Amino acid sequence: MAFATRHFVRAASSSAASAAAKKLIVKHVTVIGGGLMGAGIAQVAAASGHTVVLVDQSDEILKKSTKGIEESLKRVTKKKFADKPEAGAEFIEKTLKNLSTSTDAAAVVHSTDLVIEAIVENQEIKNELFKRLDKFAPEHTIFASNTSSLQITQLANSTTRQDRFGGLHFFNPVPMMKLVEVIKTPMTSQKTFESLMDFSKAVGKSPVSCKDTPGFIVNRLLVPYMMEAVRLFERGDASKEDIDVAMKLGAGYPMGPFELLDYVGLDTSKYIIDGWHSLEPNNPLFAPSPLLNKLVQEKKLGKKTGEGFYKYK
Repeated sequence: MAFATRHFVRAASSSAASAAAKKLIVKHVTVIGGGLMGAGIAQVAAASGHTVVLVDQSDEILKKSTKGIEESLKRVTKKKFADKPEAGAEFIEKTLKNLSTSTDAAAVVHSTDLVIEAIVENQEIKNELFKRLDKFAPEHTIFASNTSSLQITQLANSTTRQDRFGGLHFFNPVPMMKLVEVIKTPMTSQKTFESLMDFSKAVGKSPVSCKDTPGFIVNRLLVPYMMEAVRLFERGDASKEDIDVAMKLGAGYPMGPFELLDYVGLDTSKYIIDGWHSLEPNNPLFAPSPLLNKLVQEKKLGKKTGEGFYKYK
């Protein structure tokens, strides 16, 4: 009996080791898109010891991205190494050594383990990007999108690696926000899913998993909540100011729905809800808002334009 038990334990250990060996350990990361999200993802990946290449269309954009990362790292080190300025300086130096930039995505993906796309929320543009990179990336390379509203399955279908494709939805600002939504499509392999979960943990995040449903978890709950607030205001049931105060004081939210809409950008929220409405036109949660449409048409997009539901100086 003892022999049988030992044999079973050895067999189980061997099986576990074999499974672990098959799972991809991400060491080299290519981030496509040097905006706030892409730069943030590149920062946390480089800070956690990964070799990172940040890609965008021009050197000018990449210089701005790199400068933003340096400033963000300085803010991080002030808190993390408050009593050890030398250790903080060393942390910044090591992180920046792990980071390089390029304007040629096809040229840099040939040696990467993971490609994370963080470009404009446009289905066609993303599909074109993934289709092109699919021809140059090695067979083992995992593709992931940071999209917050598009279907991962549709993006995966633009490639020949549907089993090595998933969603990695980070939150803004990436260095501060601990959450990552890891999205598994019906075609994503378990090996790929586990690799994405492990990578999320390796960059210091707390991953949660979700199927490829519109909005995943956070936005699926958050966007309809914000839209319902707009409808409440449209019907004249309450003022936007009172709705914001009510949700901050009554629900303990740090921002009211109208403050949050202005912060996110009214065009972004409209794009998301329009996309969901086209997928499920009979779902009342995804119904468009005449007021939101009007403000976007008038280029009143929120904080970034100086006016949305509120005016900003």
